[in-house]
Order: sequence, then C-alpha cells, then structure tokens
Amino acid sequence: MKPQVYRSKAAWLLGWLWMLFAAWNVWDLTAHGHLPSALIAGAVLGVITALVFVMALRPAVIVEEGGVRVRNVLRNAYVPWSGVDDVSVTNAIVIESGDTTVRCWTPQATARERVRAAGRAAKAAKSANKAERAAAEAVGARTHADWVADQLTEMSRSRRESSSGETRVTWSPSAVAAIAAAIVLVVAAFVVS
Repeated sequence: MKPQVYRSKAAWLLGWLWMLFAAWNVWDLTAHGHLPSALIAGAVLGVITALVFVMALRPAVIVEEGGVRVRNVLRNAYVPWSGVDDVSVTNAIVIESGDTTVRCWTPQATARERVRAAGRAAKAAKSANKAERAAAEAVGARTHADWVADQLTEMSRSRRESSSGETRVTWSPSAVAAIAAAIVLVVAAFVVS
C-alpha cells in the first residue's frame, strides 16, 4: 500500500517557492556578496529558511499500512492502528493512544473554514435539488480536518489486525539539524561582524 499524505497544500507550495527563492539568494550572495554583510544576510536567510522548512514543508499526517505517522514541527509520532483510542478535531486533529496525545500540526480546522463549511451546508440544504440536499446532510459543516479525522478513525477500526509497532514520539533529526544550522549561521555572522 502506498502511504497517503495529508498536509496543507498551500503551505507546501509556498514553502517550496521560498526554497527556490532562498537557493537563488544563496547563489547571489556567494557569487556577488562581500563579507561580513553577505554572511549576515545569509544568516537571516538561513533562519527564515529553517523556519519555513519546519513549519511549512515538514508537517504532515502519513497513513501507512500499520499505523499513522505524524510529522509535526520538531517531533515525529507513530501510532499503530491498534493503539488508536480516539481521533477528534478541535482546531487540530488530536489522536489519543493510551497516555499519549498527539496533536497534528496539519491539516487544521480554522474558524473561518468552519464558518465557510457551515455556509455551504446551509445553502445546499435550502436547494431545490434533492441530490444537493442529500449531499449537504451527509457532509454537513465538515472541514478537511474533520474528513481526515473520519478517515483515520475508519482506518483504525478496519486495520487493527494489520497493525504493527508501538506508539512512540521522537525528536525529528532533520528539524533539529535545520534549526542547529540556522543557529550556527547566526553565531558565525556575529563572530565575523
């Protein structure tokens, strides 16, 4: 089974656009910059790029055969299907597994998205078309986060037997390395300037 990945597509796209912008600026600073101003600009660029990486590109909910993997800003979590006790949505998807609570960074249900979904449901419920009314009743005022939470709940019920592993939450090596590299750039900029 190919893993399914749920994330904010807008954040992912903007994150990669920033990475292209940052790569072009690194080339420009390397080719045309002069110390110490190029190193200071590079440090600022490095800090922003590290933040974009950990906040826009990393976060995802990955559905695998044996469980769900959650990549948040600085931490990774894995919950096997047999370990999923409850999945709920507040402003974020929350997965309960024994004493462990995993809040998913993405997808989130914002207040604005909830209002828009409720408006769509109310408009469709007033429709003369029977099919649109039935769809409005089925979907209701659900957001993308609600839909993902329902998918996770359904999969945890149907895949309990194919579950593997144990619930674990760990620091993300790539996120920690990105933040550490940004800190090194800042320190180097202060030392040189």
